[in-house]
Amino acid sequence: MTARLPHEATPDESPIGLEARYGARNYDPLPVVLTRGEGVQLWDDAGRCYLDMMSAYSAVSFGHGHPVLLQALNEQAQRLAITSRAFHTDKLGPFLQRLCRMTGMARALPMNSGAEAVETAIKAARKWGYRIKGVAEGRAQIIVAENNFAGRTTTIVGFSTEAQYRDGFGPFAPGFVQVPFGDAAALEAAITPDTCAVLIEPIQGEAGIVVPPHGYLKAVREACDRHNVLMICDEIQTGLGRTGAMLACDHEGVRPDGLTLGKALGGGLLPVSAFLARDDVMDLFTPGDHGSTFGGNPLAAAVGDAALQLLEREGLAEQARWTGEHLMLRLKAIGHPAIVDLRGKGLLVGVEIDPGFASARSVCVGLMNEGVLTKDTHGTVVRLAPPLVVTLAQLDQAVDALARVLHRLGASRAPA
Repeated sequence: MTARLPHEATPDESPIGLEARYGARNYDPLPVVLTRGEGVQLWDDAGRCYLDMMSAYSAVSFGHGHPVLLQALNEQAQRLAITSRAFHTDKLGPFLQRLCRMTGMARALPMNSGAEAVETAIKAARKWGYRIKGVAEGRAQIIVAENNFAGRTTTIVGFSTEAQYRDGFGPFAPGFVQVPFGDAAALEAAITPDTCAVLIEPIQGEAGIVVPPHGYLKAVREACDRHNVLMICDEIQTGLGRTGAMLACDHEGVRPDGLTLGKALGGGLLPVSAFLARDDVMDLFTPGDHGSTFGGNPLAAAVGDAALQLLEREGLAEQARWTGEHLMLRLKAIGHPAIVDLRGKGLLVGVEIDPGFASARSVCVGLMNEGVLTKDTHGTVVRLAPPLVVTLAQLDQAVDALARVLHRLGASRAPA
């Protein structure tokens, strides 16, 4: 090893310094180093406790280190963790059965990340268009909404309207048509004989917790039925109780033809995702058409099954409904002029901050200093999406912290 000369600067060996030195700079984290989590709480390397009001974009919907899920993980890891899908295991079938029963879908294809689930949905929709609807080969189109976010693969960023997601990553796959989110008439007008599917988020998460007008999903469902088009709902962030219902599309009584799930499905312990669909869509997959080394492995299936059982047994979707109502009422009561809008359902809430008052990032830094952790989106929206097990007292603590941060930021802007 080469000795360091006396005049050479000592490198930053802290966790943040090492990450900056050796990691890609594709994230800009808040300056906090987390070392432990339990329930809705997190601790940093100095022992300070925080409230988690982000829950890893819903991946930690059951809280950190839930004992039921840890038990399922530990027991299965000691028995059998990973095998190829070249063999059956005793865990995958029961997991898929429960997943289909709880969502009302016919069949499920397990994957790992949410982006993989969306890629699976795209492949399924196109093949259905060619084999069932009769679209000419190579002409299948999928309608997506503007300001969508479905993942980071090159196909997915190719149909994004966010310039940064696309910059430098082309050329992109053709076959996607963008329409305004929340405008069912514009969506139907975009349908052509080559349209095989509509792929939408029931609530747009990364766009700033954007809730469409009531009746939008039902109108999309009806348009898809009229034109023989698949309706595929991306519920990777909104599904599994997050919005106060099992699925966000349940709020309008809509049953999609295809569905993507992820994040919460892994219980905050593993990446687990799935594409679910009706029989005639899923029947088009034959051996060799699609797969994943880790998709549907017994460890993931055991944890996913335990997570679904916990969600159902504890009534967490219903709990998210009334705790979310409490959160929204408390936020409205702040009454600060910096808050220009409050949006969301259940425990998926966006607080839009007037950019002339402060950036949402600065509000998140202020919340961090108050012992509350979350993240901004698009520079103007503070995301409040805690684990579904959050208590009313913890929600009150977070809202009180937000009120103090806004008051302090306002005081700092006041003329001397």
